[in-house]
Amino acid sequence: MPGPDKLTWHHLKSIVKQDKCLVNIINITDLCINLGHWLNYFKYLSTVIIPKPNKMSYDQPKSFRPIVLLNILGKLIVKVIAERIQFTVASNDFIHPSQLGGLKFKSTTDAGVALTHIVCLGWVKGKTTSTLAFDISQFFPSLNHQLLTLILEKAGLESKVSSFFVNYLVKRKTSYLWNNLSSPNFKVNVGVGQGSALSSILLALYLSPFLHILEKHLKNLKNPISILSFVDDGLIIVQNKSLDISNSHLFCSYNVLSKLLDSFGLVIEHVKTEIFHFNRSHGVFNPPPLDLSPIGGPILCPKDTWKYLGFIFNRKLTFHQHINHYSDKAISIVKCMKLLGNSL
Repeated sequence: MPGPDKLTWHHLKSIVKQDKCLVNIINITDLCINLGHWLNYFKYLSTVIIPKPNKMSYDQPKSFRPIVLLNILGKLIVKVIAERIQFTVASNDFIHPSQLGGLKFKSTTDAGVALTHIVCLGWVKGKTTSTLAFDISQFFPSLNHQLLTLILEKAGLESKVSSFFVNYLVKRKTSYLWNNLSSPNFKVNVGVGQGSALSSILLALYLSPFLHILEKHLKNLKNPISILSFVDDGLIIVQNKSLDISNSHLFCSYNVLSKLLDSFGLVIEHVKTEIFHFNRSHGVFNPPPLDLSPIGGPILCPKDTWKYLGFIFNRKLTFHQHINHYSDKAISIVKCMKLLGNSL
């Protein structure tokens, strides 16, 4: 969907075929970085309000997802900048190794494979793997600009790049689009717009020091946990032969996590917190609940299956429910395509 300039990638591809136009675009990009300035023309955005699927009710703002649409030239420039930042932070190992989201060549598949590997290693040692999944509420609009700028400097980026982002993040304006309705322009000087090519890498950078500090705190507390993070979806993992001991470790970790997120200006959405245990026992498996209410969380009762990043896990990792779900979905799509074919 085109941004405020109504141009698409098809138009841009035609433009850059002209050598003079391509040279001018490169010059604009270099000047933006060297001068630490993002043109006001690129700061006018369109924000499309899209309903999140499978919601019981749409009477709350959180039931909708705002997607930012940029001017096409600005989109190209930030895409190039995002590529260069990824290269820099990958070469200096600034990104925490457990951060699997918002990065090139990383996907939900990597997160699912990593979790499966951890579970299988635990079973070799005769241990049950317990996971506590949490979601950071309103992550994109909650990022602190001043803290983000400091993190960019710590990430080894040149000072002119940090100066560019100081200007890039402020004095932005957007109009909101909902179906055929369009609002006047509003100032949006908070957070980072979801939909920009820069959003993912900026969020990964923002979380990296948080994950390093969290890991250090838990290590000092002698809390033997592992962490997986995919953008705003986090996972605390602990392995033990006793579920009661695992629950105590998860409780402690969740408490430390909540307080540390608060210092970063972020908040856990407690209603989305879930617990799940991977266990191969053949008998009746009735794990105890995890009561997080003393620290502001819910009382969590483990379920028979758990959906995480598109995977449907059961406690024995057979993936039966996962295969059934996606095979049924594929059959439904094929049947719908057949109906559409008959209607032509």
